[in-house]
Amino acid sequence: MKKSALLLSSTIIVVTGCTTAETSKDHAKQKKVELTISAASSLQNALLNIKTNFENKYPNVKINFNFGASGALQQQISNGAPVDLFFSAAEDKFNILMKDGLLEKKNEKDLLGNELVLVVPKDVKNGINSFEDLSKATKISIGTPEVVPAGKYAMETLQNIKVWNSIEGKMVYAKDVRQVLTYVETGNVDAGIVYKTDALTSSKVKIIATANENCHDPIIYPVGVIKNSTHSKEARLFYEYLQKDRSMKIFQNYGFIDLH
Repeated sequence: MKKSALLLSSTIIVVTGCTTAETSKDHAKQKKVELTISAASSLQNALLNIKTNFENKYPNVKINFNFGASGALQQQISNGAPVDLFFSAAEDKFNILMKDGLLEKKNEKDLLGNELVLVVPKDVKNGINSFEDLSKATKISIGTPEVVPAGKYAMETLQNIKVWNSIEGKMVYAKDVRQVLTYVETGNVDAGIVYKTDALTSSKVKIIATANENCHDPIIYPVGVIKNSTHSKEARLFYEYLQKDRSMKIFQNYGFIDLH
């Protein structure tokens, strides 16, 4: 009996030892992956919050963001830049990649919405209280319409309310909405047109008007996985994580509209 018990005990020790060793080996083998996410500048604050949550849950995946104007990011991807996921502030830029077969059709979604607002430096009274008052400004900033969706929406709004022609010469074009915001914060321009979400991040500007949604194309933020991603499994994981309740609450806290 003693021999049998000793033999059984040894077997358990050996099996347990093997299991522990195999588990450690599996963790050691877990591949570290870095994802490159090209995202519109207006998403920066929200995405940095979501990144922290995601990396805490999936420590083997590191998120690297490439923030910029959606048009510039789209051009980079079209030219072969190594990107795993694209989060655009405009459907037209996103649809170019979709048409060219660069995005996974099963992993793309219109996720967020936004609003367009007119901002002026806080505590500065310059007589500008509406979009129509922009004729009183010396300098006005918007994003470059060809590459910055917010700039395109701004131009559409100003054209539709019949003030564009009289103020076009006063425009200071910026590379993205964050730069527009900086110009207003520093007083380099009298007013700027940005997304509501960007305006809410600054204590140095004041929102004085919101553009009528009928005056510009719908502001929609589509997101999708790049077809030739070298880490498609992890890219899909982050794509799905963006749609979870915890992530959507973060977006909403920054002023985005939930479309999913």
